[in-house]
Amino acid sequence: MVRRLTAVAKPGRRIIQIISAIGFNGYLVGFMEGKLYQGSLKQIPCLSFNCTSCPGALGSCPVGMLQAGIAGMLTAPATILIVGFILLAGIMLGRLVCGWFCPFGLIQELIFKVPLPKIAWRESYRRLEYVKYLILLVFVLLLPALAGYGLSSTPFCRYLCPAEVLEGNLPLMLVRSTPLAAASIWLIAKAVFLIGLLLLAMLIFKPFCRFFCPLGAIYSIFNGISLYRLQLDGHKCNGCGVCESQCPVDIAVYQSPNHRECMRCNQCLVCPAGALAIKTCGKKKNDEIPW
Repeated sequence: MVRRLTAVAKPGRRIIQIISAIGFNGYLVGFMEGKLYQGSLKQIPCLSFNCTSCPGALGSCPVGMLQAGIAGMLTAPATILIVGFILLAGIMLGRLVCGWFCPFGLIQELIFKVPLPKIAWRESYRRLEYVKYLILLVFVLLLPALAGYGLSSTPFCRYLCPAEVLEGNLPLMLVRSTPLAAASIWLIAKAVFLIGLLLLAMLIFKPFCRFFCPLGAIYSIFNGISLYRLQLDGHKCNGCGVCESQCPVDIAVYQSPNHRECMRCNQCLVCPAGALAIKTCGKKKNDEIPW
């Protein structure tokens, strides 16, 4: 099924996305000299998915740090801190992180603006959204634990991560004038994956975030219980479907306002009946739909 969608970010959200991208990658010297920042900030995880190997990156990717901790490359206290950081972010914000703070998500959103017919993701196709949980389980949690048996300590970064190619490898290769022939087979494979994702992003809203991102998989678990979530007033909702028509990830918001794939873009808040609102704490009320 194909339909034309218009995913228009509200100005406030777009500004925060841009500020986050610049803030997470603000080491300008790295882009000019092809050197990675090695200061104390590198010990701090970013809030969102952002490549540690980006020459401008001031912090580290939480997915990479989690893998390193499981592989034993970090101390036990440091590993506990990164796990706690990710869980705290999930409990407080859920996938708001994906919709407001992720630089790689911003790139996909901008590409989605290419004027082509868009693909509406039917319920029968949503099983593909479970791929990211498999990636989380295998490449982020299980394989790093086997690093002592000759496997990579950061298998997701080494074998799959497209952001590492776009944000890390490509800028460094350009500054250092590294020939493409020097690229490893895994870098070439990830580059092909990246190109496929960017092409797909013209047709589907944020495909990496929806289908492949392990950090998004973690944050999605907390969407229904996070302090920041949506509240539906069932006494006002008449099931008109306006909220669903505005949702870039094709969620029936009036049925599941805190769906695991909701990235909190808040475009659904245009509800003509005023049935949807942001809830930042406390329990949801009036969530029974009377019709």
